[in-house]
Amino acid sequence: MGLVLLPGDDNTDSPDVSWSYTGFGMFREWVAQIEGFTLDEMRGFGGERPWSEVSTTLTPLLDHPDDDGPDLKPTQCAAILPRLREIAEQPQDDRLDPAWQRRIQDVRELVVVLQFCIERDVDLLFG
Repeated sequence: MGLVLLPGDDNTDSPDVSWSYTGFGMFREWVAQIEGFTLDEMRGFGGERPWSEVSTTLTPLLDHPDDDGPDLKPTQCAAILPRLREIAEQPQDDRLDPAWQRRIQDVRELVVVLQFCIERDVDLLFG
């Protein structure tokens, strides 16, 4: 069982990105570290730090239930897309560890899905 982030356009040919639940958790922890905080210190992830103390446009993605939560609207996708593009553009060379390379690839796949949602004006679904 896993998690798929996909456009809410009911088209099986649309791009998507998927993880195991553990993999998605590891992805979010990695993104939070890049953004300068530890996910497990945040409310909803075992900590007490409120999300209002974190300055990142990625909050709608990071502070989201694994599934069965609200969809992300195209405007939210548009707000998080520039920062994810910045992360995706980080240099990737042979010296980087495989986990880092995998996370960069995950971000790149998510960028494609977000761009699709924005262009088609559809929500991003967590399923």
